[in-house]
Amino acid sequence: MLKPIHRVTCSPALAACQQLMRRFALWLCDPQVSGVSITQANLRSSMGSAIEGDWLWHLLAGKTGTKPLFDKAKRIADLSPAEKTGLQQWIQAVSALAQHFGPTPPAALPVAPPNQWRSQDEHWKAFKTLMVAFYEDGLRGGLPYAANGAPTTDVTLRVSYDQFVREFRAAHRLDSHPDAREACVLCGGPLVLPAVDHWLAKTTFPLLAVCADNLLPICGECNSAPQKGQKDVHTNGSFSDWFHPYLRHANGGIRLRYDDAALRVLVESNTQADSSKVQNLDKLLNLGERWTREFKAEYRRLHRELLQFKDCSNPQPSAEQLASRIREYKERLSDKEPNFEINLEVAEAFLIPARLQAIVTE
Repeated sequence: MLKPIHRVTCSPALAACQQLMRRFALWLCDPQVSGVSITQANLRSSMGSAIEGDWLWHLLAGKTGTKPLFDKAKRIADLSPAEKTGLQQWIQAVSALAQHFGPTPPAALPVAPPNQWRSQDEHWKAFKTLMVAFYEDGLRGGLPYAANGAPTTDVTLRVSYDQFVREFRAAHRLDSHPDAREACVLCGGPLVLPAVDHWLAKTTFPLLAVCADNLLPICGECNSAPQKGQKDVHTNGSFSDWFHPYLRHANGGIRLRYDDAALRVLVESNTQADSSKVQNLDKLLNLGERWTREFKAEYRRLHRELLQFKDCSNPQPSAEQLASRIREYKERLSDKEPNFEINLEVAEAFLIPARLQAIVTE
């Protein structure tokens, strides 16, 4: 969370879809609802609007009414009353995500499936597949909402995965020019192979597969193991020692410092209160290791440049002349470029008098 993160124009559509997912999941848990209740007519009357009901029917049943997803929904609707109660409680608890970042957070978020289901239990797998379909098929194909969250039948206005990614990248560009480099909002490095990340993994929290507070495009390195991947962003369901991209942003609370003795970049907190949050973010994304690697690469490049300057100079440059070149390098750095913070540390490292003198004598 080295860079600012905020919701975008189409975020209300994602929030509306989250409400539809919750409404549908709770409807399936209604004791009066069974597999035979899942009809287009019932969805039209129970999902908030006919538009949402029709869209959901086609997501579940397709044109023929025989899609496998339809059977998953019937499996949930046919749960026993006790299992429906357990799933309903889980849904309500997970829906309260934002409250965990407020002044009076509720009990820890449930990190295990409801009803003591195991991860491979057929009921849990059916529910997961059902919820994740809102992302894999629904968002990618187009939600039943315009950007402002209003239901619409106009397919040209329906918010999609591509639109969300496009809007997020445009809104988070440090330099608005289309040819400018983009930076990852988490690590500050180049936004290479961006992909939408589920901050809370959709495998554990499928109800949040489409959620305005849970989706953000990040660089491919941040989004893969051994970085974030499927790692937890909580401690046994507690968020007290964790940042969140939307609900508890670091807001400048992270600082980088190159430790000469350790020969590595240290990731530190600007306030004692956020110390554990910064440590957890560092471990989650391997920031210190990755920033150290980038620091050393840029240091080597700049060192090579100084040696070339020496080789081309007659008489040989003094330490002050080398320092002047480093200060020029530092002045040219732009906070609108990737790795800005790391490169600042590189410049400071070169400006240590003993280091400059060592280069003079090389």
